Amino acid sequence: MSGFETVIYDKIDGIGFVTLNRPQFLNVYNVTMRDELYQVLEAIRDDDEVRVVILRGAGEKAFCAGADLSEFLTAPPPVFARQARFERDIWGLFMSMTQPFIAALHGYVLGSGIEISLFCDIRIASEDARFGLPEVGLGILPAAGGTQTLPRTIGISKSLDLLLTCRWINADEAYHGKLVNRVVPRSDLLPSAERLAEKIKGYHPEAVKLAKRAVIRGLDLSLTEGLKLESRLNRLLK
Repeated sequence: MSGFETVIYDKIDGIGFVTLNRPQFLNVYNVTMRDELYQVLEAIRDDDEVRVVILRGAGEKAFCAGADLSEFLTAPPPVFARQARFERDIWGLFMSMTQPFIAALHGYVLGSGIEISLFCDIRIASEDARFGLPEVGLGILPAAGGTQTLPRTIGISKSLDLLLTCRWINADEAYHGKLVNRVVPRSDLLPSAERLAEKIKGYHPEAVKLAKRAVIRGLDLSLTEGLKLESRLNRLLK
C-alpha cells in the first residue's frame, strides 16, 4: 500500500511492517494518521498472508510523542463526532486484529504513543526509550484507552502512579514495571523485533491466532468461563 502521508506499510515474507511516519513532528498522532492507520489495519486484517506485524516509528527521536492536541481537542459538532467515531473506531479495530503485533519502541513514547503500544501484544524498547502520560497535567484524560489498557498491563497502583503524577520513566523502569517485555540496544531494536516475528511466523498460524484470542477474550471472563473458551478453541485445531 502506498500514497499515505503519515504511515508507511510494507509486507515482506509474511511480516507486515507498519511505520508511523511523521518524524519531523516526532510521529505525533493526528487525524490523518488515524485514518491512514485504520486503512492499513483493515488491509492487514483481511490479508491471510500477513502472519505477524511490527509497528515502529520513523526517525531517530520518537516512536510517537503523543497526540496532536490542536486537532483532537478541536471538537466537531456532536453528530459529526459520533459519525467519525463509528466509522473510524481504530481502537476497536486494533482489538479485533488476529495477527500478533510487536511494537518496536524508541525515543519518546508519550501519551498516545504508549496507548498505541498497549494495543500491541509484545513491546520491545530500546535503551533510549522514555515513557510518559502527560494528559492529566493538561487537564484531559488519555483518550485512546489508556485508563483501561494500562492497568490491565501493569496493574492499578503503577498505572495511577504514571497517570496522576505525569512523570516520565526510562526503559529500565518500564521493563521492571512490565510495561515492556524486553529492552535492547538501539541498534538492535528492529533486528530484535524481526527475529521475534520470524520465530512466531514459523509456528502453526491458526494455533498462534487462537492462542491470542484465548488470552484476549479470556481477560473479560471468569476463570471457569475462560477455561471453557480455551477448550472450545483447542477443539478447532483438531
